[in-house]
Amino acid sequence: MSNSKRVAIVSHDAGGAEILASYVARNQIACCFVLAGPAINVFQRRFGPVEICTLDEALSSCNEVLCGTSWQSDLEWRAIEQAKTAGTRVVTFLDHWVNYRERFIRNGVQHLPDEIWVGDEDAEKLARAHFPDIPVVLVPNPYSIDMQFEIAKLGVKQHAVDRKGKAILFVSENISDHARLRFGDERHWGYTEIDAIAYLLKNIDALEDRVGGLVIRPHPSDAPGKYEFFVDSSSGFVSIGGGEPLLNEIAAADIIAGCQSMAMVIGLLAQKRVVSCIPPGGPDCCLPQKQIEQLKDKVLTSKKNG
Repeated sequence: MSNSKRVAIVSHDAGGAEILASYVARNQIACCFVLAGPAINVFQRRFGPVEICTLDEALSSCNEVLCGTSWQSDLEWRAIEQAKTAGTRVVTFLDHWVNYRERFIRNGVQHLPDEIWVGDEDAEKLARAHFPDIPVVLVPNPYSIDMQFEIAKLGVKQHAVDRKGKAILFVSENISDHARLRFGDERHWGYTEIDAIAYLLKNIDALEDRVGGLVIRPHPSDAPGKYEFFVDSSSGFVSIGGGEPLLNEIAAADIIAGCQSMAMVIGLLAQKRVVSCIPPGGPDCCLPQKQIEQLKDKVLTSKKNG
């Protein structure tokens, strides 16, 4: 993106918003904001009150469009279509390593940008394989860079052990709503986030660490109270997080658990032990980082040795 141009930033979901907000802050580009959903809180946290305009207003005043992708909304999908119809260059910054083609399809209709940005070499290979006819550009993930800086500034403790045992932070994903919205079946992928937490609690001994408690950090799109029944049935072992910034909760934990959330990658940056809790019946974790342990592998090993 050229600093001499005015860029429309279009974002809905939190994951893409974090990357775009970091990119805007680092490059100090002139822009207008087309925001909805969790993205509003992300940008307000970074920049304070921001003026939000409509997509039509943005396209009439901007030379380029930079957007994320969303499963909760068709905002970015519509932005791509309208930008290309108007002859305005549009770029999409992908924020993960999964469901690349599905991100650009709604009701069987595909809208692809003029260019795709990715944050690392693994994502670059995947994007080139999925979109051979679209330029794919590696732009070092600005959110990860910001997180590394914040981790160094925060001085994340590597051993947050208390007398009761190690602390686990489960970073949740709204897998069931995503599957229901896209496929009409919350179990499309063979499991839900509830299954993953239950699987972790059932097999926590397979981690081979004495665990003193589990904090569940809800996803921004989770309904309030979604995980309270885990708290009510755990005799104080499970609690609900999300009241503090992600890095603060990562700093307070010894083990970061989840399914395939970007927050697990941030856990690795903070040098925490990271475990994927996708249960049997679900796919393998798509995150390419080899340091991530698979709980189901540990359960199998535990059973063989038991």
